[in-house]
Parts: sequence; structure tokens; C-alpha cells
Amino acid sequence: MKSKNPVLELSFRFALDIIDFAENLEEKRKFVMSKQILRAGTSIGANVRESQACESKLDFVHKMKIASKEAEETEYWLLLCKHSKNYPNSEELLDQVLALRKLLGKIIYSAKN
Repeated sequence: MKSKNPVLELSFRFALDIIDFAENLEEKRKFVMSKQILRAGTSIGANVRESQACESKLDFVHKMKIASKEAEETEYWLLLCKHSKNYPNSEELLDQVLALRKLLGKIIYSAKN
């Protein structure tokens, strides 16, 4: 992916890592958690990407807020994995989603002001 937009790059790389993690969960027969994490984790980047073709500043902020909410949900599922028995380590993904949440928060704040 060729981009000089940090949030696009970070969310895309995160989605690729989420896909790998979800596949790992499926191999361990953790199907429900896999689907939840895959859906929420890849939705972050999809909404960030969609925000790049927004129709207005308000639309841009709205898409970024949706991406932020998906990051919150993804963090929840990853925390469940971290604190549940028999689930793979999600620490690196938790660090990545925290970085995404912070970046999205700054973007939203800047766009509103």
C-alpha cells in the first residue's frame, strides 16, 4: 500500500494483522470471537478509507467517529482474549489499536476545531 497518510497506513496494517489473528483463532476453533474481531478490526480501516472521499467536513468527522467506535469495540474483544484462558496473546494488537484510537481522537479533535 502506497500512502503518505499515517492513519490510512496504520489502519491498513492493523487490518492485515487482525486477519492473521482471526485466522489463528479459527484454527483454535474460536469461531465467534474470530468473527467479532475480524469484523470490528477491519472496519476501522474501511471507515478511515471511506472518510477520504467524504462530501463535507461533517461527513469526514462522522466517518472518523465510526472508525473510532470500531477501534473501541476491537479493543474490547482483544481484551477478552487477553484475559480469557485458552486464547492467543493479543498484546501487540492491543498496542496497535491503542495507537489507532489516539490518532483517530487527534484527527477528530483537529477536524472539529
